[in-house]
Amino acid sequence: MDLDPLILSRIQFAFTISFHILFPSFTVGLACWIALLEALWVGTGKGIYRSLSEFWTRIFALSFGLGVVSGIVMSYQFGTNWSRWSDTVGNVLGPLIQYEVVTAFFLEAAFLGILLFGRDRVPRGIHLMAACLVALGTLLSSFWILSANSWMHTPAGFEIRDGRYFVTDWWQVVFNPSFPYRLAHMVTAMFLTTGFVVAGISAWYLLKRRHVDHARIGLGMALSLITVLAPLQIFLGDEHGLNTLEHQPAKIAAMEGNWEGGTRAPLVLFAIPDVENETNRWEIGIPALSSLILTHDFDGAVPGLKQFPADERPSPAIVFWTFRVMVAIGFLMLAVAVAHLVLRVRGRLYSSDRFHRLLVGCMPIGFVAILAGWFTTEIGRQPWAVYGHLRTADAVTPSLTTEAALISLLSFVVAYTIIYGAGTYYLIRLLRAGPSAVHDRPPPEARSAKRPMSGSDPSTEAAE
Repeated sequence: MDLDPLILSRIQFAFTISFHILFPSFTVGLACWIALLEALWVGTGKGIYRSLSEFWTRIFALSFGLGVVSGIVMSYQFGTNWSRWSDTVGNVLGPLIQYEVVTAFFLEAAFLGILLFGRDRVPRGIHLMAACLVALGTLLSSFWILSANSWMHTPAGFEIRDGRYFVTDWWQVVFNPSFPYRLAHMVTAMFLTTGFVVAGISAWYLLKRRHVDHARIGLGMALSLITVLAPLQIFLGDEHGLNTLEHQPAKIAAMEGNWEGGTRAPLVLFAIPDVENETNRWEIGIPALSSLILTHDFDGAVPGLKQFPADERPSPAIVFWTFRVMVAIGFLMLAVAVAHLVLRVRGRLYSSDRFHRLLVGCMPIGFVAILAGWFTTEIGRQPWAVYGHLRTADAVTPSLTTEAALISLLSFVVAYTIIYGAGTYYLIRLLRAGPSAVHDRPPPEARSAKRPMSGSDPSTEAAE
């Protein structure tokens, strides 16, 4: 593989986006979890919810800050490494990215200050509102970024004039054909990622016999979420796959490792794709199952890579495996959900050390699944930057040299190692320290009952 500016720019973008996506994958679900804890604290007055909220807010603040750093770096690359792409599609994607900044990032940044520093400085209702608006901001951010990225996969609502893209219908641009499926699939993945982190940390505390009350709440709520979302995610993944089959059939062929296509296509469980000879080595498959999954019919016809010109097909060498990693993790999540139900029915959910060790080991699987999914969808889009219209080779900055691209890539590797190494170290310290002590306050009805009535004798109430 020749290290030209194109491949180096692709490696650099893959490196930076892989770091960046880890943080939104966690903070979107975490922000909603914090808002729920704040609502429980305000509604019940139980200090354990406040303690949990304060603990996870510290984790959120650190993760949010690291995500912002990596996000800014990605924006600069659009100009330094992908100026042709920026010039060509800027009229379409520029506003979408700006909407994310104006509607989402500003909302998060403004109310994050109240969430972090306004605990005892503003009324509890205002603090709860800040938590909810921060959570809303993270979801809005996901909305706009996924809309922009989905448009690159299924472009719509535009026309090309003098080599540049101009919007003809903003509704079609924002709600392009793949966007609803990708938004549902990704947001669900984010919530599952957060659920497994919360469940894993809670299980670790239970194994260490520390913060047991906090851990029981975190474990029970996280596993309840996982039990609902794990089977839902499998359904959403199937719907997303059918949408991809309709709009990006070459990507599906690469994901399936299917070269010939046609009816009664086998589901390839294992193979080594041989791109040069256009075949699979050591293939193990189940006859007709790929046709059934993709078309819901054993005799359904599915695409094969040979049906597409060689210069317009994605390479299955990576996509084949990342797709299988993602699917395998999805079924592992489903297995955890089933185990949770069994243990809960048997009354052993909080006492099974074996299950708790499993949850600790499963903490990173949400992140791995999301990375595998993004590698599948982005590498599967190649050789296109805008599918079917703008090639990736035509999107790179013309004046970029191999030396400049290599220096910037190595600089990012060194900088990220230092910054995220330090961030990870501090994050582990926060997790080891755990939640603070619990201080209950009376529930609202008890406080109103104790409030002195007009004309009452304070000494009598004090005696009571």
